[in-house]
Amino acid sequence: MARFVMEFERPLAELEEKLAELKRLDIAATIQLSDEIAGLEREIDKLRDTLYAALSPWEKVQVSRHPERPKTQDYVEMLFDDVIELHGDRTFGDDEAIMIALATLDGRRCMVIGHRKGKNTKENIKRNFGSPHPEGFRKARRAMKMAEKFNLPVVSLIDTQGAFPGLEAEQRGQAWVIAENLATLASLRTPVVAVGIGEGGSGGALAIGFGDRLIMLENAYYSVITPEACASIIFKDATRAPEAAPCLAMTADDLMRLGIADEIVREPLGGAHRDPAIVYASVARAITSALDELCGKDIDDVLAKRYDRLAMTGVFSEGE
Repeated sequence: MARFVMEFERPLAELEEKLAELKRLDIAATIQLSDEIAGLEREIDKLRDTLYAALSPWEKVQVSRHPERPKTQDYVEMLFDDVIELHGDRTFGDDEAIMIALATLDGRRCMVIGHRKGKNTKENIKRNFGSPHPEGFRKARRAMKMAEKFNLPVVSLIDTQGAFPGLEAEQRGQAWVIAENLATLASLRTPVVAVGIGEGGSGGALAIGFGDRLIMLENAYYSVITPEACASIIFKDATRAPEAAPCLAMTADDLMRLGIADEIVREPLGGAHRDPAIVYASVARAITSALDELCGKDIDDVLAKRYDRLAMTGVFSEGE
């Protein structure tokens, strides 16, 4: 299977391909070949360091969408034990774009909610490319209320370009159910930890992605709109997405600077898909630490701080 190459990685991919070709040659037959290989390896290492050291917001969006990037189902499999997936919204149907499950993390029983993308075309079509319908958000709200009833903390995994905007979704109450979820999350009497693992677009992300802590992977983003949609509205040209992305203040670093995110989980050079095991371990530690802190507090204090957190979002001051 050919490796997926992101647009900005092409110069590096070309050098790596050249290196692979050289290594297939007979080194013994060409004296200078080993020196050429060593020199090319140094050049590749230097370019890789330069390329990934300071990714632009648009480049981070590309990394967040990498098809090999770990998905919600991967985190559930690798981080949690005793997983019991639940299905259906008890109203219309079972939306595969949202996963809910009872699971255990480091001995603590939790309710896990997450956007679920596919790993191939067939799965992506089945899961609507991770863009939930209203029944998906209703399923998530059902999980939230169940977690509150049984005093289980909620762990939410965010990875969607946004809620599905189709006519049938609006007819079934898409905007209304997103609002309901936000109201539920704001008053839910159990700790909520949200983790941005990939994309985080608009109300589709916010409907399950607000709580007491927001942990962001280094190359994940969280935004009011995707760069392409923003460019379509502002510039009437979706191809100007790279220009729009920095204006959205959407990266993990932006969110930390603005006081929206609480922690950044660093990724291996090139993205989480390069070494998922390291990322799984780091995310597990971050979630466990947040739950240890939150579950040890009085729930009324947790709710008061959650309200303050919500009220402060978007507040800014002008002056000298």
